[in-house]
Amino acid sequence: MKKWVFLLFCLLPLLCKAQLMACRDFIKDGYDFWLYLPDDYSTSEKKPLVLFLHGKSLSGHNLNLVRNYGCIDAVSRGRKIDAVIVAPQTSGAWQPAKVMEVIDWVKKHYSVDMDRFYVLGMSMGGYGTLDFAATYPDDVAAAMALCGGATEPELCGLNEVPLWIIHGTADTAVPVGCSDRVVEAMADCGDTTRLIYDRFKGVNHTRLARVFYLEETYEWLFSHRLNDSLRSVDRNVEITAETLKDAFADLTRSNLVKVIDARNPNETERQYHIVKKGETLNSIAVENNTTVSILCKLNKMKKTDVLRVGKKLRVK
Repeated sequence: MKKWVFLLFCLLPLLCKAQLMACRDFIKDGYDFWLYLPDDYSTSEKKPLVLFLHGKSLSGHNLNLVRNYGCIDAVSRGRKIDAVIVAPQTSGAWQPAKVMEVIDWVKKHYSVDMDRFYVLGMSMGGYGTLDFAATYPDDVAAAMALCGGATEPELCGLNEVPLWIIHGTADTAVPVGCSDRVVEAMADCGDTTRLIYDRFKGVNHTRLARVFYLEETYEWLFSHRLNDSLRSVDRNVEITAETLKDAFADLTRSNLVKVIDARNPNETERQYHIVKKGETLNSIAVENNTTVSILCKLNKMKKTDVLRVGKKLRVK
């Protein structure tokens, strides 16, 4: 495995296009993860590092699930994020120490600016974000937790981090009270001037996934640096329930990234789509920037075949 890591590291200066790499079995007994490198990545310039922690629906051992929503899907849809992005996958609750193992690996092998290290997540990933930031407040420049909560017994570290918590009052999957309790625990610790807490009236659980696709999300994160003496929170960026309506308005798939297996950099990573209710071959083809004919060829099927919900289709 060290051989592959070494070869991958040596190839990095040659990269000129945005790349998304599937990194499996790189950390012994650790998380597998996706690693995104922006268009102009080079070892001569340190880029911000963004950590995305997924929710329960993307957990398991199929790394491709992590591309269903969030930061990795956002860059695939054309959202410009000028940062190295790491998106690990867990099969259970997030463990801060195991997440940090991934970050330590990335720091060792890539040119990243740890004064600009940001973490964000949703649902179970919101829990993971708050637990991670509470555990490592001196490492996180800013954090954003969507419809989550926290399991760490000690949350006072969150008061040291510029933090934005967003939760919908109509959330039935993770009740808004889970975020309320985090905010209350922070208040018990003292000064909460680095906290922004928004309760979006009438917004449900899944709606908040749109935050990952907003330009404002990354504008807010990148406005913070770990080496800022006051570590004050930026209150000039606004995200509202109304903002979410236009989350995809300026996105296209014209800026697709190349997806590869990091163990075999010359081979394109196979990509799959899980059929959902109401989808057709045409809608799946459009969503994945391909054609119905290609889908049929990759999956050895006919255009007239019935699609079953839950069927796994190869799309690349």
